Amino acid sequence: MEWSDVKIFLAIARTGTLGAAARALRLSHPTIGRRLRALEASVGQALFQRTADGLVLTEEGTAILPLAEQMEESALTMERRLTGEQHKLEGTLKVSSADWFGAYVLPPVIAAYSREYPLVEIEVLTGTRLFNLAQREADIAFRIVPFDGQDIVQRRLTRMRYGVYVAATSADPVEDDGTGHRLIAMDTSTGSFPDIAWLKNRFPNASVALQSNNRNVQAQMCARGLGIAILPRPVGDQVTAIRRLDLRDEPPSRDIWMGYHRDLRRLHRLRAFVDLAVKHVGD
Repeated sequence: MEWSDVKIFLAIARTGTLGAAARALRLSHPTIGRRLRALEASVGQALFQRTADGLVLTEEGTAILPLAEQMEESALTMERRLTGEQHKLEGTLKVSSADWFGAYVLPPVIAAYSREYPLVEIEVLTGTRLFNLAQREADIAFRIVPFDGQDIVQRRLTRMRYGVYVAATSADPVEDDGTGHRLIAMDTSTGSFPDIAWLKNRFPNASVALQSNNRNVQAQMCARGLGIAILPRPVGDQVTAIRRLDLRDEPPSRDIWMGYHRDLRRLHRLRAFVDLAVKHVGD
């Protein structure tokens, strides 16, 4: 069985549909279907059961899944280590972060890097999903939580300060009250956010007007007078239509962690980016 076939098998097993697997592998839907039929024909077994909800592994497919995952890990390890030995400052560098970090913190780093290393193409991947460094979904990632993989080289980059903001034309809310005001909060279904809990305690009589998992959305809604928002200082201080409140104390801050797979530690284009991130963002 070829590695290209194994990748298709794993993509279908993980996504459950041909369409989702095609998008994950950047192939066409017909190509994925044709390759799956050829694979099942070559092994003489049906690896997936077709159901109304998608494709489900058969007993035969389930039996080979661990072997396919081992093959994937070996292939990825080989790819990472070969990539890690590349010394030329050219190629592609994939950078992962939250939306707000990519929009308001990384631009000076990326601009300086692009000027100094014009042959490197930077791909910025943002969102709430934690991209897998072991699977080369990203080369370097910035997060508000430490990395838990044993093969990840990580460091605390900086302590991120937060501030409380209202629209530039809005009146100041009364601390420990908040009557007559509304809050713009984080969607806490993805985890706990100490800053949001702090905001609600500081203005207990303010109702929640909006919840969003995107700090950019929160900032824009705050600028339109929708309510009080708590934002990372690099976000709030750069949005001209909002102003930071002068409160008796600051909201809780968060650590920013930077990490990459140890197999890439000698990759020169990665090391150069790390150095610039420390220079521009590090404490």
